[in-house]
Amino acid sequence: MMRLACARRPRGDAGSAALELVVLAPVLLVLLALVIAAGRTSIAKSSIDAAARDAARQASLALSPAAAQQAGVASARQALADDGLDCLFEKVVVDTGGPNAGFGLPAGTPAHVSATVWCTVPLSDLFLPGLPGAHTMMSTFSSPLDVFRER
Repeated sequence: MMRLACARRPRGDAGSAALELVVLAPVLLVLLALVIAAGRTSIAKSSIDAAARDAARQASLALSPAAAQQAGVASARQALADDGLDCLFEKVVVDTGGPNAGFGLPAGTPAHVSATVWCTVPLSDLFLPGLPGAHTMMSTFSSPLDVFRER
């Protein structure tokens, strides 16, 4: 008799788990979408950081400001393309410091070049397909010039 009483469930709870799932499922899906969007944004930012780092490094290996500018821009664009990041608007600026800094300083003087990369990424690539709008991300990196090489 005791076993039979314990085996029965109250009838008032029938179907409540399915109702809870219907209520919570959209909330969980939105949370999952936000986590995915944050991850994709982080990956895009990392790609732009890497492009700026590559541009500054390649510019620091050049022998003249003009060569540094060309090498930096080419390197940044290649890095963005290799990572599969499609920028709506892309801008790469390599700062060699002008004639009185960077390449203009005599050998033995510490100097550096910096590269800044801007990339406007469509929100449809970051969050949801078909989502209008874009997000602009920027990264700057600086790389030292060798103080003992001929400039």
